[in-house]
Amino acid sequence: MTPISISRRPLRYTLAIAALVLAGGAVAQNAPTTGGGFSLPENPNFFVKNDPNYRKATVVVNGEIITGTDIDQRVALLVAASGGKIDDEELKRLKLQVLRNLMDETLQIQEAAAQKIEVEPEEIEQTYTRIAGQNFGQDPKAMEAYLTKIGSSPASLKRQIRGELSWQRLLRRNVQPFVNVSDDEVREVLKRMQDSKGTEEYRVGEIFLSATAENREAVLANATRIVEQLRQGGSFVGYARQFSEASTASVGGDLGWVRLGQLPAELGTALQSLQTGQLAGPIEIRGGFSIVALIDKRQVLTADPRDAVLSLKQLSISFPPGTTEAQATAKARAFADAVRAARGCGTVDAIAQQQGAEVVTNDQIKARDLPGPLQNLVLGMTLGEVTPPFGSIQDGVRVLMLCGRDDPKDATAPNFEQIQGQIEDERVNKRAQAYLRDLRRDAVIDYD
Repeated sequence: MTPISISRRPLRYTLAIAALVLAGGAVAQNAPTTGGGFSLPENPNFFVKNDPNYRKATVVVNGEIITGTDIDQRVALLVAASGGKIDDEELKRLKLQVLRNLMDETLQIQEAAAQKIEVEPEEIEQTYTRIAGQNFGQDPKAMEAYLTKIGSSPASLKRQIRGELSWQRLLRRNVQPFVNVSDDEVREVLKRMQDSKGTEEYRVGEIFLSATAENREAVLANATRIVEQLRQGGSFVGYARQFSEASTASVGGDLGWVRLGQLPAELGTALQSLQTGQLAGPIEIRGGFSIVALIDKRQVLTADPRDAVLSLKQLSISFPPGTTEAQATAKARAFADAVRAARGCGTVDAIAQQQGAEVVTNDQIKARDLPGPLQNLVLGMTLGEVTPPFGSIQDGVRVLMLCGRDDPKDATAPNFEQIQGQIEDERVNKRAQAYLRDLRRDAVIDYD
């Protein structure tokens, strides 16, 4: 299992370009045009060709070194999250993006230190252990071995943790106190939610890349390559953490539950045509491009049948080697007929014993945790009813019997404090982006 990366969202930065002094009539051949306030020639004549093999990976940000090893260890996390399915061209692009991430992270850590904001080693270790618990069953040693195996390291992940905690505390001190949300704004949101009861809402993942008129084509090409990687099995969560410029980057792009009216019209239109698990994009919206994935959908403030807690018994039989399809089909049919003849869950164990079937009981499983094709099937059953047999000759055949069902109550609206916090987070994010832009603008960056 791949550990959760918590790197900061990538944001763009600008490199200074040395001015060229052109002699004679060279300028006349390339009349300047204005773009973004700059006077630029349509067809620039480069006096020195860029050699991508000449630049070394080492970068110095305000005196602090970022090495090629730092970059490679971060890239390894994303490659692992994508199942290793990244070609050489994509890998080069990822290295550049990770370098930008590391530069931003360095600026955030430096700013926290300048503001006398400390992140104690014990806090980093606690977060590291929590991540290990989420992914490796409370075993940090297992996570360390995994990180080493994929070409990363515990030190790389811990630096990410330090950067995340540093930035959160900077925002909490320097931004959040100056963000205000009035009671009337919160009450208006709550009213709109009540008025929308019964309408559909969507749980959405988003990767947002900002763009301007000057870099639109480059950003679109980048977004298109990300979509290609995702369609080939890349991790949406991993790419969102490394590439998205939205506030949700640190949680893998998860926007939570939203209604279409809360999103740009272009995204709402795209989501309406998606099935759960599908993605769309890149979609051009104001300020850039978005890639969206539909995680789930439900009705606002209405109980979702898939949240019903079920009591199920699974009965399964296996086939000896050499069993033909005809033999397996006949045995599965006889097995299903015998189970259907059971008078409720109280007698099914005896029938299972007669059929040589194994019985597994689960009294606390939510319908939404079942595979998609089984969800609606089981929810349409009455107590004591069984599913048709399913499986294969290799894996055996099984049926599910419904022994109990507790239906969910209507969902409740978020409370006043939750809505207030959501609005505050959105406003803090906008100011955070401006804060980071200022740090980049003032930074001294050297390439070795």
